Amino acid sequence: MPNPKRRHSQRRTQNRRAHDALKPAGLAECPNCHEPKLPHRVCPHCGQYKGREVIEVEET
Repeated sequence: MPNPKRRHSQRRTQNRRAHDALKPAGLAECPNCHEPKLPHRVCPHCGQYKGREVIEVEET
């Protein structure tokens, strides 16, 4: 396996890593309680998924 003869400069390394940042998760609106939730997941606020109750949520 060939090895690099010289190390990469800081600028070149930073330019390569400029696109490695994590993007924020896209949120969808719950059709029942209109709270933001992750798509294709049970709503943590009301416990419903696709119009039916999947989990029971304690109200505080």
